[in-house]
Amino acid sequence: MAWFFTEENITSNQYVISGEDAKHIEKSLRMKKGEELTLCTPDQSQCLCEIADISPNSVVVNIKDKFPCKNEPCTRITLYQALPKGDKMDYIVQKCVELGVSEIVPVISARCISRPDEKSLKKKTARWQKIALQAAMQSRRGIIPKVREALSFSKAVNCADHSLNIIFYECGGDSVREIITSVPDSVGMFIGSEGGFEQSEVQAVLDKGGKCATLGRRILRAETAPLAALSIIMYQTGNFD
Repeated sequence: MAWFFTEENITSNQYVISGEDAKHIEKSLRMKKGEELTLCTPDQSQCLCEIADISPNSVVVNIKDKFPCKNEPCTRITLYQALPKGDKMDYIVQKCVELGVSEIVPVISARCISRPDEKSLKKKTARWQKIALQAAMQSRRGIIPKVREALSFSKAVNCADHSLNIIFYECGGDSVREIITSVPDSVGMFIGSEGGFEQSEVQAVLDKGGKCATLGRRILRAETAPLAALSIIMYQTGNFD
């Protein structure tokens, strides 16, 4: 069933979808009157809808049922991703949203090769947010994960106010299984770029009460590490059950 998000909560028995979503429903999906779709609202309600009227610019739907969306993980995970080269961040955003990340913060760490200027970063962030939206629709998320503005590593560490912060380090650390022994409300997950992290950056996370983790004996690529780390945390917190 087609899955869309609304910008406001639905309080009536009818709702009008407009803009790009309406065009997508009418032109790309070629949906017709009487067909069903799902709307997910900011309060994480899932609305089962039936198309009552359709045009290229608007789609009127009747709300048939409304209930809490149960597709969100019980642990909110924020990915602090040091910027990789090229378009790897596009892939990381897409797949991490599918896997259940709640928020993504691009980070400029000491070993980042990619260092776009402020104007380029704004354009990239807008594109990453669009990718996050599309991935959230495809994977039937209850929210659209937010892609935040890029931060320096020091600012990211200071802003990482979570139940647990974990920095994944190629030079070793504890296993996630050893670190997560109960289900935390939120996790901050730090992943490096192609060059990994400097020891001083790892220490900065440890000094704030964070933990250092390993992903095993093999060194993963910059675009593979966040997917592996996120999957392990999701499994350890029971969000793959």
